[in-house]
Amino acid sequence: MNELSHKHAATQRAAQSRDWRKSMSDHVAWALLVYTGLQIFATVKAMSQGFSTILPYFALVALVAAIIPACRWFEKRWTGLTDEQASDESYAGAFRRDITMLWAVAIGLPLVLTGLFMALFALF
Repeated sequence: MNELSHKHAATQRAAQSRDWRKSMSDHVAWALLVYTGLQIFATVKAMSQGFSTILPYFALVALVAAIIPACRWFEKRWTGLTDEQASDESYAGAFRRDITMLWAVAIGLPLVLTGLFMALFALF
């Protein structure tokens, strides 16, 4: 086998070893951690400046609980793949689209909520 054939074989093995189901589960787990961390440090801090009660902490629980179904939706789209589909590189574009949307929600939503809470508190 020449060098080009070795590289091609290695690329095929790497592609076949990728499992879209596991990759999406990993992204969902990390996105939930990032989302929760951002909620704790950004949104709750902004809310606690407007309220001196336990309300920000109840809001945190509600906001974290609300994101779980969305994350589960992303994961569920991928867990139903067969073993053959799970390593099919033709799913790469759809996978990138889904993880881009997942991370946009995980990072963007807490920042948007923080901005909304700060704007609301500025009005009152």
